[in-house]
Amino acid sequence: MDIALDFTLGLSDPIAWPWPIAVYLFLAGISGGAVAIALILNLYRKQTQVNTPLLKAASLIGLVTILLGMVCLVLDLTNPFNFWRILIYYNPTSVMSLGVMALLFYIPLVFLLTLVACREEIKKIGCLAWLDGIIGWLNGARGAFHWIVLVLALTICAYTGFLISALIRYPLINTSVLPALFVASGLSAGAASAKIVAAACFGEDQHSADLKILHGAEWPIMAVEALCIFMIAVGLINGGAAAHYALQAFVTGGWATEFWIGVVGVGFILPILLNFCKSSTSFYLAGLCSVVGMMCLRLFILYAGQIYGM
Repeated sequence: MDIALDFTLGLSDPIAWPWPIAVYLFLAGISGGAVAIALILNLYRKQTQVNTPLLKAASLIGLVTILLGMVCLVLDLTNPFNFWRILIYYNPTSVMSLGVMALLFYIPLVFLLTLVACREEIKKIGCLAWLDGIIGWLNGARGAFHWIVLVLALTICAYTGFLISALIRYPLINTSVLPALFVASGLSAGAASAKIVAAACFGEDQHSADLKILHGAEWPIMAVEALCIFMIAVGLINGGAAAHYALQAFVTGGWATEFWIGVVGVGFILPILLNFCKSSTSFYLAGLCSVVGMMCLRLFILYAGQIYGM
């Protein structure tokens, strides 16, 4: 039986990456962004030994979303039950294969980070009390451990951009700016989701020092995200005939509507406007808008990029 893997499968199909891949890109971006932003904040505030509500929320979000994302990725395979092959056969020239290598380290390490961050909550669960010894051992190397997970989390965010930019015949997608856009949007939506869960599930004060710093960092991150989108558009304007055709995704048809309403309106403008409403409702609504806007962005890049590349 031929067990060779084709790492370029789908590059000649009209829609190489369907909606499960868009959901995977969304979930992986949320996972890497939430974990990265929480670890950066902990390292910045020199509180690597503190299990803050934000770290608890981010690690839990990171674990759940990456596992759900892997389910979407496996279900999209032609033969889902043969997914194990990609864990054994590697092609070092394939972005997908390199991404799988990163995921093999990222997923178990995020699981361990969740155990460490949620140590007090785990101790309250009688049948899991035995894990406290393992968690205590991990506590001794938290500084280095945090740095390793941070690098992997940022790698996962960037990898999702590199993955679909390999579709070389689609000008909107095949751009070196895409990984940077996916890192920025992942950090933005990851921060928003971590804030929501930290406040709703772990008792974080909406006006705490951590959330104030995070709230201040969200604006430059959104600015970088907007700049990346602008750079992609300018690249298409200055490109050839295929690039000019791809530019139509921003100005005509249903995907243009989805971009201006979902990405720009919901993802950028609404969070800015809600910032002026100092209430608990606006806090949660602004975070939700950032997450929805990120999902709209992933859908736009993936589908409009392919449709307007034909």
